[in-house]
Amino acid sequence: MTTEEYLDGQILLIDKPLKWSSFQAVNKLKYLLINKVGLPKKFKIGHAGTLDPLATGLLLICTGKFTKKIAELQGQAKEYTGTFHIGATTPSYDLETEIDATFPTAHIDEALIHETVKQFLGEIDQKPPIFSAIKKDGKRLYEHARAGEEIEISSRKTTIHEFEITRIALPEIDFRVVCSKGTYIRSLAFDFGKALNSGSHLTVLRRTKIGDFDVKNAIDVNLFEESLGLNAK
Repeated sequence: MTTEEYLDGQILLIDKPLKWSSFQAVNKLKYLLINKVGLPKKFKIGHAGTLDPLATGLLLICTGKFTKKIAELQGQAKEYTGTFHIGATTPSYDLETEIDATFPTAHIDEALIHETVKQFLGEIDQKPPIFSAIKKDGKRLYEHARAGEEIEISSRKTTIHEFEITRIALPEIDFRVVCSKGTYIRSLAFDFGKALNSGSHLTVLRRTKIGDFDVKNAIDVNLFEESLGLNAK
């Protein structure tokens, strides 16, 4: 692809690696496009929807004039697959922090799990995790959390279009979710555990679709690097 094509606008489908931030992925592509393709250092590039470092999967990276499409792309429905660990919670609702409480699970069976799913279909109220990048009082929530500060987090409306349980092997439950912009799957894990009269946290998360874009068509960052003729780092 030529310099002009990147500047005119491209949507690059990247399969984000585990433990990379979305910002790191964008910076890596920016570095490659400047140094291999010859794009100017101040060319426009950005992603259309953050993925947590502990999540993998589809990241849409827009270049050039297509950065104007970012808001539109962010508003599209997203599909995720992953795993809940039932019977324990963590402060971050995922594996970023250690387990802080355990709960009984003997009462949980397949019928209860499938019945509980119904509570989360459609429009729901959801509180973002305290370990998130949302700003409150000029600081990101995770900064308040790491400082040990207790703050009130307002709930927000979000929509779960589809919620399917794909495997039950307690304490693990695998799922597939299609949801609106702004949905926190970590919060869904926490709330789902509470609805089971137990606890839960997220152990695996993969974004598989954004609108009509599918991770099956995405490329690994290192393979993208190789496609530009550079040796993978």
